[in-house]
Amino acid sequence: MTKDMQDESEIFRGTTTGSTRLRDARSVRGTPKAGMPAFVLGEELADLADSDPRIVVATADLASANRTNDFRDRHPERFVNFSIAEKNMITAAAGMASTGLVPYVATFASFAAILGAEAIRTDCAYPRMKVRVIGSHSGMSMGFYGSSHHALEDLGMLRCMADLTVVCATDANHLRAILRASVDHPEAMYIRLGRGRDPEVYPSVPQVTFGKAARLREGTDLTIITCGSQVRASLDAAEILADEGISVRVVDMFTISEMDRDEIKAAAEETGAILTVEEHNITGGLGSAVTEVLIDLPRCKFRKHGVPDKYVEVGPPAALYAHYRLNAEGVAEIAREFHSA
Repeated sequence: MTKDMQDESEIFRGTTTGSTRLRDARSVRGTPKAGMPAFVLGEELADLADSDPRIVVATADLASANRTNDFRDRHPERFVNFSIAEKNMITAAAGMASTGLVPYVATFASFAAILGAEAIRTDCAYPRMKVRVIGSHSGMSMGFYGSSHHALEDLGMLRCMADLTVVCATDANHLRAILRASVDHPEAMYIRLGRGRDPEVYPSVPQVTFGKAARLREGTDLTIITCGSQVRASLDAAEILADEGISVRVVDMFTISEMDRDEIKAAAEETGAILTVEEHNITGGLGSAVTEVLIDLPRCKFRKHGVPDKYVEVGPPAALYAHYRLNAEGVAEIAREFHSA
């Protein structure tokens, strides 16, 4: 066993006392707010609620973890903690929406999307209630909490529901933009977040239109279509490949339902090769959604990259991203293989 393999093995078991190559010191309980730069959820909702009395917020015993306590502190009369009753929370939010309120309900993505899927479909999407279900700590970002707390199936489960808009926030500024655009959006929504430590992609709050992708980098040799936590990794991978003479376009396909077909078509026609990168099961998510568009277009070289169709290892997020080649180096390696194939 090599030294790197030994380090990785010890990290997954939680026994390492040596190398910190795959460790993330922030993967601990009690991380201060300053260490969670992308969790502006409660703060932004409180700002919006200052001038919009329709906005209400609920969570399920996770006000500190998802920072909805920032909303609670400023608008306590419009905040509800449902305790660990996530499905009831989503159904109650539909009732609130039926009275004209605009409820934002937040919990871990595994509980919001997977546990709450039936309530999202039947109580929110079907009657077109303006409920915004917010799933934080998506993908495998819960690390050591294991498969019960990982959400690697949520996009596949929810994107096929009619009258439900599914979007992925990339960083703090992108989350602010999505929340602002969501207030008067006519459909129910699922907003997928990372774990609050997402590195910056958008230096300022962008203008967003649901269903319209953001082309963040031009390229001619291939296009990476990505979303959420993998946008930064894909941009950094494109930088690595540029030094090798490979020109990579990067597209943030943040709306997973009602996808930007024109952007996918442009990628296919102008670069001739598309690689999708996502922190999600390789089956059913972003990559599968892109294939549904490509099937109606002329032949294009294509590959999906994400988490294998199996339950992932248990370990800290940084180790998991490296292990599944979803960090910058891993994405660059996959893209390099794809380009040369």
